[in-house]
Amino acid sequence: MNDLSATSVSEIAQERIEAFADRIVAIRKHLHQVVVGQDETIDLLLVCSLTGSHTLLVGVPGLAKTLMVKALASVFDWKFSRIQFTPDLMPSDITGYELLSRDQQTGTPTMTFRPGPVFANLVLADEINRAAPKTQSALLEAMAEQHVTVGGQTYVMEDPFLVVATQNPIEQEGTYPLPEAQLDRFMMEIRLSYPSAEQEEEIVMKTAGHAPALPAASLDRAMFLALRDVVRAVPVAPSVASYAVRLCRASRPEGRDGLPFVHQYVSWGAGPRGSQNLVLGAKARALLSGRTTPTTADVEALALPILRHRVLPNHRAVSDGVTAEKIVEQLLAEANR
Repeated sequence: MNDLSATSVSEIAQERIEAFADRIVAIRKHLHQVVVGQDETIDLLLVCSLTGSHTLLVGVPGLAKTLMVKALASVFDWKFSRIQFTPDLMPSDITGYELLSRDQQTGTPTMTFRPGPVFANLVLADEINRAAPKTQSALLEAMAEQHVTVGGQTYVMEDPFLVVATQNPIEQEGTYPLPEAQLDRFMMEIRLSYPSAEQEEEIVMKTAGHAPALPAASLDRAMFLALRDVVRAVPVAPSVASYAVRLCRASRPEGRDGLPFVHQYVSWGAGPRGSQNLVLGAKARALLSGRTTPTTADVEALALPILRHRVLPNHRAVSDGVTAEKIVEQLLAEANR
């Protein structure tokens, strides 16, 4: 299965592609049994999940962020844990800690490691920007390396390991903005919007009685890893990769590739991880749409959630009301001319 990345689309059995599509249809159906609306958010979460990537969810309270993530873990039959980030949260509250105990057979004193909530397949880091930087860095090691270090020992997390973090865009008092290095570890920054009137009425009717049950598991861990291998095996045309690289390079104010408005409004642009995520996400989006080959349209559709947290507006942009979203939209407009 590790050799799939070297295969061509003709060597991938058609039944595997069809089975992939069937699985995704079932997963979407099960998720919508619990979550009303949020179609785009669910699809973006599936793209991140099927590429083994971390996600940052930004939205006001009450938009079912926690329920959505719990439903995702349930439908994939993953071990789920939730960490409520607070200013007094310590790194050991995330990673775990060592306790002095005695060996049951010999009675010899020994140090025993107690794993923390980070040892799960899907970790919900709720309001991640409320914790101090020292605590955030403990999660960053797990996100970047898929292991944690406690007492000089390294403990590896089970594969798959994904972090979905949430942020409240309203309350910023007493928060610690995430450093750019940690933001770059998230494949996407997904922003949730309010539901429509019809969707809100359906939400009220569904939740006025008993709490909705989480969806049943649609596949086990081995099946998920097989789906992830299929995503990574999808070939990418050089023109699609070139388009993704061109977008990211154009976002950087230094060098000849930067556009005039980028030099004017951007402090730092997207790095190579942005290009990698655009191409990887395009693969997953193509398969989610029932296609075996990604196009530049897939890259364009994912550019905003993948690039907006990687483009840092400067002070002039802030004073002129130019946001990262506007910069990415301008980049896309220039690239399509």
